[in-house]
Amino acid sequence: MARQLGEHLTLAGPGHPWTGAKFSSAWGTRDVLDTTLVVPDLVAEISTDTSIDRGGVYGHPIRYVCLRLDATVDDALRFGGDSAQAEG
Repeated sequence: MARQLGEHLTLAGPGHPWTGAKFSSAWGTRDVLDTTLVVPDLVAEISTDTSIDRGGVYGHPIRYVCLRLDATVDDALRFGGDSAQAEG
């Protein structure tokens, strides 16, 4: 899966909105992941649930399912959005 996804990614240039952000390797850990920022122009299907704790943190990790080459970022629902947003 990672190889298929990697073939379609483009490294981000300066000005990426997440420049300087740090990502942890697991809930409650101080371990920081090495991150490579990419151009956000692909759509991926993910599997998750909506379980959020009192601190606003998702209770379970998001899992990558597949790359959706049949969809554009304009077709995708934004995090925190609703289905009406995706329908246009």
